[in-house]
Amino acid sequence: MTQPPQQPPNEPPQGPPPGGFGAPQDPPPGGFGAPQDPPPGGFGAPTPPPAAPATPPPGGYGTPPPPGPPPQQPGYGYPQTPPTQPGYGFPQQGQPGQQQPHDFPTQAAYGFPQQGQPGQQQPYGYPTAPMQPAQFPPQPGGNGQKKFSTQAQIIVAAVVAVALIVGGGIWYASSGDDGKKDEAGSSAGTTGGENKGGNGGDKGDGSTGGGGKEKAPANVDSAVGFQLPQPKVAEVTTVSGSWVTDKAYVKSGVNEIVGYDLDKGTKLWSIPLEGQVCAASRYMTKDFKTAIAFEETKRTKTAKYASCNRVGALDLATGKLIWSKQVHAASAGDQPVRFDEVTVSGTTVAAGGNDGGAAFKIDTGAELWKPKTSTDGCYDRGYGGGDALAVVRTCGSYDDPQLVIQALNPTTGAPISSYKMPAGVDYASIVSTKPLVVAADVGDTAGDGSGISDFFSIDEATGKLKIRISADAEKYAASCRSTKVESCQHLAVGNNRIYLPTEEHDGTGDSFSRTNEIVSFDLTTGKQTGDRADAGEKFTMFPLRMDGGNIIAYREPPYDKGGEIVSIDGSTFKQTVLMRNPADEAVRDAETSFSSDYAEFLYEQGHFFISETMISAPRKSSFDDKEYLVVSFHTS
Repeated sequence: MTQPPQQPPNEPPQGPPPGGFGAPQDPPPGGFGAPQDPPPGGFGAPTPPPAAPATPPPGGYGTPPPPGPPPQQPGYGYPQTPPTQPGYGFPQQGQPGQQQPHDFPTQAAYGFPQQGQPGQQQPYGYPTAPMQPAQFPPQPGGNGQKKFSTQAQIIVAAVVAVALIVGGGIWYASSGDDGKKDEAGSSAGTTGGENKGGNGGDKGDGSTGGGGKEKAPANVDSAVGFQLPQPKVAEVTTVSGSWVTDKAYVKSGVNEIVGYDLDKGTKLWSIPLEGQVCAASRYMTKDFKTAIAFEETKRTKTAKYASCNRVGALDLATGKLIWSKQVHAASAGDQPVRFDEVTVSGTTVAAGGNDGGAAFKIDTGAELWKPKTSTDGCYDRGYGGGDALAVVRTCGSYDDPQLVIQALNPTTGAPISSYKMPAGVDYASIVSTKPLVVAADVGDTAGDGSGISDFFSIDEATGKLKIRISADAEKYAASCRSTKVESCQHLAVGNNRIYLPTEEHDGTGDSFSRTNEIVSFDLTTGKQTGDRADAGEKFTMFPLRMDGGNIIAYREPPYDKGGEIVSIDGSTFKQTVLMRNPADEAVRDAETSFSSDYAEFLYEQGHFFISETMISAPRKSSFDDKEYLVVSFHTS
């Protein structure tokens, strides 16, 4: 979960790493191609049908694996220097068999006791759920397990010792596949099948999963929709914000918001803005209204930075700016209040920053509250939206802050409940508001810049801590920008569980094979559930969002395949492929040119969009490469 130090809020952005934030890899000449002139046989060209799916391993996808040899695993977040090597599974030139920079220190697989750490006490005395050993059924042949004879114990010990020596690099080994597991995953060939389980989510009877709206089409092989080149800019420019309506894909541009046709990418409308977008809500209302924060004026060669002090509401159905305004408060002195994040919950727009928080009605812009002077030095740092509204409130001094998490009445801003974070937490991020889940790097113990060492599951009605879940940064690959309250990515919350990707690790194939899994923790007990979805050889995967009780995930491709969108049944953890992207080289190069740590991934009803959140001046290259703002795919 490694990511570099965060940029201080409301400060001029630092120069991007070489190639810009999430800059594309250099594709070969005639790459993915501009919309008007795709290369012959490139985008949308028929792709040979995929290989037949492999048979799922016995025991089902939710069955914990037998204990294997101790694994090796790596270190994740915002922003990182874009990788210089090709995608997952691509052989590194001149380095056959060399250990990769993110290879893991040896330790036991998930769900098994950690050697040398029995009963390790967590800081601050909060209840913490330790990793639980996997449970296995009794051996056949009697009532329960038989006692081993001395001779049998010696034999077993010898076998285990050999396995530990020989299999040190094998992690999460699956049994029963006889080496015939498909590179694309044990269930990657599934194209249909009914999802089981009622209305989705935790239905109160102990069942989970089902109820999703996303169904596999008759043909899961996708075609290229459209590709938008990056606009030319001289400085690092934020273009965060993307949404999908029933008729349009909407994306932030430079000083504008643009709606595009879902399939063709033709411009439907544009909303001009006074300045550059600096924050965008990831949520919108059912009638496609959302909110942004943007700068008060356009940047020029002499004035390269402008204050982010305007909040506005957008109607994405009509392509209109409903309203925009500035807020004045004592906390900001004579200047308008500055904001660096914004969210939507119900009909409320809430914006936060170092000057405090404000809220408005999304339809009219009527002010619901604004920053107030506090004798204890407290202010609303930022909000989490969606199904409910919550705030991270910062009190105390800059050197010794005290964070309070509050569930709020979205209409009045009145606290419903409060939970005081433990000492040693300088920043916190709201992962989910209902249920209320918060991520933090307690005492900077994550050590990788991911912003996550622990998750806090909080009762939003009472403010009581349900459980604190330790999330080893060397095991799990989610991340949160520590200075942003609503910025966590590569994870999902549903079914009273939090779903996390593991860090990538060596696969069981050739020496260049990398893979990972998605696992889950119970938000009441904090224990691992035994759920596990394998990405498959040379693929890695992470959650995008919940779909009812199912998880929508993206499987990042290796160098010779296209990516996939899968639906993971929340009850059985069976994977169903919803989309399989072309394996053509030019298309692959475009799809994998985005850094997953700071790109936006949206999948809705057979349409998949990948877009940048930040762009910079064009790279100087001897290749005829192309840099994309958006690439898209769709099934028929």
